[in-house]
Formats: sequence, structure tokens, C-alpha cells
Amino acid sequence: MSVRNAAKRFTSVVAAASLSLALLMPTGSAFADAGFRQWVVSFRATAVQNGVSGAVYDQAFKGISDADPVVLEKARYQPEFTAPAWDYFDNRVHDESVAVGRQMARKWKPWLDRIEAKYGVDRYILLAIWSMESNYGEILKRDDVMRNVVRSLATLGYADPRRSKFARTQLIAALKILQRGDIDKSHLSGSWAGAMGHTQFIPTSYQAYAVDMDGDGRRDIWNSIPDALATAANLLRKNGWQAGKTWGYEVSLPEGRKFPAGSKSLSQWQALGVTRVNGKPFKNGAEKATLKVPGGRGGPAFLMIKNFSVIKRYNNADKYALAVGLLADEIAGYGGLVQDWKRPFTKLTFEERQELQQRLSQYGYYDGKFDGKIGEGSKAAIKAFQAKAGLTQDGHPSMEVLKSLRQN
Repeated sequence: MSVRNAAKRFTSVVAAASLSLALLMPTGSAFADAGFRQWVVSFRATAVQNGVSGAVYDQAFKGISDADPVVLEKARYQPEFTAPAWDYFDNRVHDESVAVGRQMARKWKPWLDRIEAKYGVDRYILLAIWSMESNYGEILKRDDVMRNVVRSLATLGYADPRRSKFARTQLIAALKILQRGDIDKSHLSGSWAGAMGHTQFIPTSYQAYAVDMDGDGRRDIWNSIPDALATAANLLRKNGWQAGKTWGYEVSLPEGRKFPAGSKSLSQWQALGVTRVNGKPFKNGAEKATLKVPGGRGGPAFLMIKNFSVIKRYNNADKYALAVGLLADEIAGYGGLVQDWKRPFTKLTFEERQELQQRLSQYGYYDGKFDGKIGEGSKAAIKAFQAKAGLTQDGHPSMEVLKSLRQN
């Protein structure tokens, strides 16, 4: 085909797409972003060239007339995480997440038995991932969090230069999910960046790992817990999960000793004075491990083995993988940390943090949810109260602050 003929053909495709989409989209003041509308029209040809039918594309974008402002706001405000280790873990590994995890372990035991037998991935790791990703599915019920995946990814593809290439790839994958029939348009929801379902898979990862565990013919990670957990297990298995092995060990370090970087066998670490905190021997001295001290030498220390790095294939962050491992161990009943995180205050239980939020709300400092998670809104409210009460304005969810609130 000549360049001229190719250009003519492309022009006719775009013109047809423009007419088709114009019939689908409303007019008037709500139809504000002409640039976005034109982007949707022009991207249709790219989607079709990559195997998406025009009918599927048109149906997916029916009623989507402008970019999602919430997505753009979240894309702009993504600060680098610099909070101390205890702040990250206290919001994810706590008595409530453990208790619900144990309830889910009982409720879904028959399916967890099958998933564990098929994929060789520890059920408690899967439960911990479910907690970390969607709070055991609770986040999927929140209309203020969940977005239309097609609209979100189109918004990023159109208006976010840093994520544009990623978003366009994910958008085509999301359209193919619709085309395959695993989920319908009205239920294709996800995070602002397109992570979907109970176990929060981006569309391309869904395509690579999603499975139909419950046998209904659809790989439904939005509504089927067996499908969602099996999909997570499939990802871990395909990335090298070692069945029957842990993710790592909490260890004690000898005082005043410096340790070389890099991987060593557990026997070599033991020869350097590194021992398990519970006094038990390492199960396989020849196994390679890496020393991690996320909170500094004053906090807990860990030797991480292969499965820790496999968890990072789910989310490539040490803190994420460690939180999954610690939460899994607590759900399983193995106990929590022996050496706790070093905090500059007295820690609250999950229920006490909910009470803290409720009391801050009662006095007009806080207008968020009473979810026990201390985010930026809770910290700002704590600081405001501390300023009023003449306390150090550190924003920490401490027993000292809660007692002061109780006395007011």
C-alpha cells in the first residue's frame, strides 16, 4: 500500500470513528474537553490495529465525554514515600487486619485448600495480599475510590505525559478484557491508575495471570474470591514461588557489629552472629539470604530468602513484601515481631486509632472515615489538636494524644 493510500485509509477510519463516537457522546456544557474527545476518536484506530473490535471500543467509551478530574489530581499528587517504617506497617499489619484475615481463612478454607494444592502458594500469603490490596474487598465497595477503568486509563493516556505510554498499553489490554467477556463494562472498575479487582491487577498482568478458578467460564477477579486469590497465586508461582518455604526470618544482630552487603548462605550469616529471634535453627543452612533492616539498627532485622523477592514481583517494594510476610505470619498464628518498630510514642491498638479519629471529628478537627488508618488527613487533624492543646505538633497517633482528647 502506498503512503498516500495509507493516509487516505487512515483518514477515512478516523472520520468514521468520529461519526460513530459523536453519536455516542452527549453535547453541551458537560462535553467540555474537546482535546480529550479528539484523543478518544484518534486512539480508536490504534486499538483496532491491536485487535480490539470497533464495536467493543465504541461501547466501552459510550457516555465517556471528558477526562476524569479525580484521576488527574491523583496523578499530580504522588509524593515520594519518606515516612518512617513504623508508619507504613502500623497502617497495614494490625489487630483488625489479622482478625479479618483469620475469618476469611475459615470462610474460604475449601477454596484455599484447592488453590494451595494447585499452585503451591501459602494461603496466608494470599490472604495478606488480599488485605494489602483491597482490605479484603472492602475498597471495591467505595464509590469515592473505584473508577471506570476505561476512563481512567484514557485520561492518563491523554493528559499525563509520564504515564501516557503505560496507560495506552493498559487501555488496549482493558478493552480486550471486555472483548473476551470476562467482565462487562459496568463492572470494569479499578483504582485511579487502573488496578482491578480484589487483588488489584493492572490489565496486562490480568491477561498474563488471570485464571478461572471457580469454573464459571470467566476470570472474574472483581466478584469471585476464588478467581482473585488463584490469580494472585498464579502470579507468584510463575515468578518462582518455592512451595513449603517461608519468606524470611526475623533475626537478632550482635551489638556493634557491621555486616557486609549482599547475599550469603544462612549458615554464613549464623557464623557472623546472626540468629533467629526465637532461638530456633535455620531450616536450610545452604539457602541464600539477604539482610534487611528497614527501621535502622534500633528496629527489627530480617534475613530474606527467595520467596521475599517473589512477593516483590507483585509490588516491587521491600516494605510491601515485608508487610505481606509479617501479616501472613500473624494470620497463620505464628506471632508478631519480637523486636517491635522503634516509635517515639506509645502505640495505639486499631480500635484506639478509630476512637482517636472519632474524637478528632467530634471536636471539629477531622472529617474523614473512622478506618483506623492514619493518613495525611488524620495527621493534619492530630497536629491541629496538638497545637490547640499545647502539645508537640508531630502528628503521631499516640496514646498521649488520645488521653488528652479523652480529657477534653
